[in-house]
Amino acid sequence: MSEVVSVEFGREDIRRRIEELGRTITGDYQGRAPVLISVLKGGSVFLADLIREIALPVAIDYMSISRYGGAAESRGRVRIVKDLEQDVGGKDVIVVEDIVDTGLTLSYLISVLESREPASVAVCALLDKSVRRIAPLEIRYRGFDCPDVFVVGYGLDFEERYRNVPDILAIHDLEALRADPDLLVPYLPDGGSIRADR
Repeated sequence: MSEVVSVEFGREDIRRRIEELGRTITGDYQGRAPVLISVLKGGSVFLADLIREIALPVAIDYMSISRYGGAAESRGRVRIVKDLEQDVGGKDVIVVEDIVDTGLTLSYLISVLESREPASVAVCALLDKSVRRIAPLEIRYRGFDCPDVFVVGYGLDFEERYRNVPDILAIHDLEALRADPDLLVPYLPDGGSIRADR
């Protein structure tokens, strides 16, 4: 199946890198209590593991967004579907992203957050697809540089499936996966031994 899919980042590498990110954030924000904000849904798995590696009294919150029209038309402008539940004014904010590619949506989101006058805003991204960057962005905390390939697993989905794959998979033949969406079942926990009735 390697012509269709391969493991790009394995679960142990992900675990080790998140431990390192957590230690770095703990050191950088010593004596402070940052608010970690995840954009639903993809970043939720990363956020859950990251906060358990940060030895600070962190708060978490979520935003959900949708683009206006197609990605090209929107130029990063988004509609906020679910806003934050807390006021971030005067607080240190860390935006936790699963993957950053063009950076258009994220840079727009940062401008929205900055308008609420936090003490600081930083970005922590598990995957940085820097080769696709359009908007200039500073990503203070980066897990891995990601090649320009479609990735699935560890929170990243294919048609809302496979967020629970513990590794991050590179999909080399998206058409083959569209033709047979069950191709990734063997990569599920326990090899997908308990298959859902369809």
